[in-house]
Amino acid sequence: QLQLVESGGGLVQPGGSLRLSCAVSGVTLDYVVIGWFRQAQGKEREGVSCISSSDDGSAYYADSVKGRFTISKDNAKNTVYLQMNSLRAEDTAVYYCAAVRGYYDHCSDYVRAAMDYWGKGTLVTVSS
Repeated sequence: QLQLVESGGGLVQPGGSLRLSCAVSGVTLDYVVIGWFRQAQGKEREGVSCISSSDDGSAYYADSVKGRFTISKDNAKNTVYLQMNSLRAEDTAVYYCAAVRGYYDHCSDYVRAAMDYWGKGTLVTVSS
């Protein structure tokens, strides 16, 4: 059974950095697409980033995080990371990783919309 466990959230000052981890079990990273989503209090869930199952790890970033966040994967550890730099107050949210099984060399809208496995989330708070 595919399971996702997030970690790495916490409190950080504006301008700081955090690295989130998504430990994946039940499938190897060459047959699953992993996405990061976030939901701030009172707001709709937002797709943040995604990494494909191909070897080159083709990635997607929301405009709001481009240039600040980097997604990566470690196949040996079966873990996907989200490095978040230059954090802002508006990045405060619960961050979830999600997955869809299959081989996809891209993270298109329909691939992200097809994600049907979800972790429980990790809270990121950006505040001074």
